[in-house]
Amino acid sequence: MLSNVKLNFRFMYLVLGLILLSLLSQETFAHGMSEADKLAIIEGGNWRYMWIGATHMLSGYDHLAFVFGIVFFLKGFKDIVKYVTAFTLGHSVTLIFATFNAIQLNYFAIDAIIALSVCYIAFSNLDGFRKYLNINPPNMLIMIVGLGLIHGFGLSTRLQELSLGPDGLTLANIISFNVGIEIGQISALVLMLVIIAAWRKRHSFQAFSLIVNYGLILMGGFLFLMQMHGYTHTTNPNEFIADKKSIKKNSDSKEITVTKKSDVINWTDTINITIPASGEKEYKLYLKKGSTFRYTWKTSGTPLFFDFHGEPEGDKTGYFKSFKKTTASHSSGSLTAIFNGTHGWYWKNKTKSPVVITLKVKGAYRRVDVK
Repeated sequence: MLSNVKLNFRFMYLVLGLILLSLLSQETFAHGMSEADKLAIIEGGNWRYMWIGATHMLSGYDHLAFVFGIVFFLKGFKDIVKYVTAFTLGHSVTLIFATFNAIQLNYFAIDAIIALSVCYIAFSNLDGFRKYLNINPPNMLIMIVGLGLIHGFGLSTRLQELSLGPDGLTLANIISFNVGIEIGQISALVLMLVIIAAWRKRHSFQAFSLIVNYGLILMGGFLFLMQMHGYTHTTNPNEFIADKKSIKKNSDSKEITVTKKSDVINWTDTINITIPASGEKEYKLYLKKGSTFRYTWKTSGTPLFFDFHGEPEGDKTGYFKSFKKTTASHSSGSLTAIFNGTHGWYWKNKTKSPVVITLKVKGAYRRVDVK
């Protein structure tokens, strides 16, 4: 009896250690990619997208934790196929639809909801609805499909980070990435089922199940807090508010002048940047962690693809964190840096004429030369 208790505690420490390791390595599996990876995608084509999908799923501990929770108490092959297929259907629909239609959501907010989905599945495994809420649990199959739809948005944000330009992702790329996701999921699922089946034969399985599912709740809760922390430290659209009365439009030039709460901002720097025809350019500002700056930029009306992002100082892996990525003729907002490093814009001009950008900035930064 004493040896079983010791074994259970050792396993609990192992679970908590793995949870800590996953949290500490969160930045390792972030959204950015190096130029070498982009080149590899170009050269590798759809096979490369499939490979990235598989490796992303195998390193996506939040998605894997959710799948682990789904199959934890399933024994029959038909049940396993039914519930895993429900999850696959859910995340495949939103992954393909959102990516193909360039629907971009705040990835911190989506990942926070995904973290709560891990808590939900573990709470359901513990029969928490009946024990603690005194209600019947919702239909699990329907919930898995619904939560799978949310996971699909999370996967879509990752895939859209790989975009090499406004036309960088094709339907074939998206489907290849999704196929890779399923390959990675099946590979991980086989290992999960082997571990669960082996432990189910032990007398300590009940204690094992309690430890694992409470561990999943702790992991999901901590990930939720981490993602919400990231969400509150990214560009806040409400921090740079434009009153309706203070927006002036010129029908010829489509110029937009934005003021904050009816007060004119005295910009520190005004920079004119020329993006060559069918060309691209970056402009960066160096910020220390916790520093804030405001910005507004516009063209004469020509929309440009842009990626507003930051790169940690000293990083040699090619990692960067995107804050906003779309195609537009203007953008404005503010940012509080979450690390020491350069922060700025990558613009791509798909037209046959040069485009001039007028960038205005104000805040605690150091200007970096245009690349």
